[in-house]
Amino acid sequence: MIFYICVIIIIYLYGAKNYNYWKKRGVKHAGTIPYFGTNIQQYLQRASYAMMVTKTYKMFPGEKIVGFYRGVMPELVIRDLDIIKRVLTTDFHHFYPKGLIVQPSKVEPMLQNLFFAEGDTWKLLRQRISTAFSSGKLKAMFPLITDRAEKLQVIADEVVNTGGVTDFKELMARYTTDLIGACGFGLNMDTLSGQNTEFRWLGKRIFQRKLRDALAVIAKQIFPKVFKNVNILAYEIEESMVRLVTQVLKRRNYQPSGSNDFIDLMLEVRQSGDLVGESIEKKKPDGTPEVVRIPFDDLLLIAQVFVFFGAGFETSSTTSSYTLHQLAFNPECQEMVHKEIDTVLAKHGNKITYDAIQEMSYLDMAFSEAMRMYPSVGFLIRKCVTPNYTIPEVDVTIDDSVVVMIPVQALHNDAKYFKEPDKFIPERFSNENKKHIPKFAYLPFGEGPRACVGLRLGQMQFKAGIVAILQKFQVEPAPQSLKVPIADPTAFLVEDFVGGLPLLLKRR
Repeated sequence: MIFYICVIIIIYLYGAKNYNYWKKRGVKHAGTIPYFGTNIQQYLQRASYAMMVTKTYKMFPGEKIVGFYRGVMPELVIRDLDIIKRVLTTDFHHFYPKGLIVQPSKVEPMLQNLFFAEGDTWKLLRQRISTAFSSGKLKAMFPLITDRAEKLQVIADEVVNTGGVTDFKELMARYTTDLIGACGFGLNMDTLSGQNTEFRWLGKRIFQRKLRDALAVIAKQIFPKVFKNVNILAYEIEESMVRLVTQVLKRRNYQPSGSNDFIDLMLEVRQSGDLVGESIEKKKPDGTPEVVRIPFDDLLLIAQVFVFFGAGFETSSTTSSYTLHQLAFNPECQEMVHKEIDTVLAKHGNKITYDAIQEMSYLDMAFSEAMRMYPSVGFLIRKCVTPNYTIPEVDVTIDDSVVVMIPVQALHNDAKYFKEPDKFIPERFSNENKKHIPKFAYLPFGEGPRACVGLRLGQMQFKAGIVAILQKFQVEPAPQSLKVPIADPTAFLVEDFVGGLPLLLKRR
């Protein structure tokens, strides 16, 4: 009997051994549960990670930082804008990893991408890949977007003919999948026409949290060393992506084909040779950075295509559908967008062009406001790499490997920074008014060296889709529409909605 009691005590103590971390440093935090920390609701899939971070943000409104435990790992939620600035920009060299990879020494192939990668891999990828998103390359890619936008209008017309009510989250996901097929792979996926393609399956599967996926994340967070060889991504995701990209590479003989898509851009990057540059991690004895070299092999190339597909698919479809949702519930704003589209397109032969999209300032304001109310990524995450780093604003010292979180969704909906945050007011982002938005209170695409590299491409795709719909149609709430959609508690990195976003589509 005594033996079993001792075993239970040992198990309990092991699961709670780190839970004095924030108390010792005088940092407030919520109550903990052994092994699960303060994150039990997310592990049970009753709250997304963004929901948990937002809840933590609201728990102690007078604090600049709040403690959090993801499993047994101490983390920190930053509430103060000056500290957020410090983490993202001023002291970036102390916080350059995102901390999404639990075991940096054992990284699965598809996570060696620009979004997940850490240290030198991230730095060298960023330097080389950022050139793929230049204005000239984006403009060359725009005809691919125009073709899909025109097809979206045809599908929208069919929706009207069959009653007009459709789930815009699904419709814009199909549009985005077609776009990524064209802009990423140079392929005509025909997903908009309802074809059940492997691309559409893959887009759904990446963000679908099955039991296996949830258990893998929980196991790696609670017992990181024991489960270091368990992949977060399911085998079928990696296998499908490797096979799809390899097929395209073989058809092109592993050489750029002049198609202006993302795979072509990556092949151009590879033609430049290995990734070479100054290390962000290693120093010579004299204190100068070492020079590092990383081969840009097939798997590293495929990993970049994977994140182009995954990040572009879910964020663009969520943002565009939610913007249309808000315009449906705010018809006066929709009318402003209609007028702007009509006026601008009239100057461009009623064609959706790259230059026309750039001129639509009110549409940009509506997009920015939708991203404020419901950012597709509700939090930013960074990991400290410096032993005994002291946060000057609060005089709290943290260890290296401690993860800090910037609560984007909470900041965007805080009345301290945005009056009447529950209201859709695009004018907040007029040239005059956006000057008054505190720096680092609005972070839909991050900030600093790790801000979203594909920002302009994402905006271009999104705007073309919105213009394609509103050039010929108007959106209204459907009988089953909810003014405030229900956020999906099972979402992981990218936010989603329970039941989609049904709207009624009518011809203008």
